[in-house]
Amino acid sequence: MIRVKVHKAYRSVVAVCDSELIGKYLEEGKRELAIREHFFKGEEKTHDEAIALLQLYSREDATFNIVGHKAIKAALESGLVSEEGIDHIRGVPFALVLI
Repeated sequence: MIRVKVHKAYRSVVAVCDSELIGKYLEEGKRELAIREHFFKGEEKTHDEAIALLQLYSREDATFNIVGHKAIKAALESGLVSEEGIDHIRGVPFALVLI
C-alpha cells in the first residue's frame, strides 16, 4: 500500500510513501533521507487512489515528497514526475516536486 498525508500550509505539502518504508533512515555518502512517521504516515491508499490524489493536488499548486517504488510508480503514471526527476538513495527511489 501507499501512504498519503497532506500537510496544509500556505500551500499543501503532499507526502507520499510506500507503507513499509515508514520509520526508515536511508544514508548514502553525504545524502540522507529520514522517512519520519509524523511526516509520511497518512492514510493508506491503493495505487489508483494515490494516482487520483496526486493528480488532484498537482492542480492545486502543491509540493510533493515521494518515496518508494510503489509511490514513484503512481507519480509516474499520474504524470507528476518523469524518469529524469527521480533520484535514488540505497536503491530506494524518491522525488521532490515543486509546482
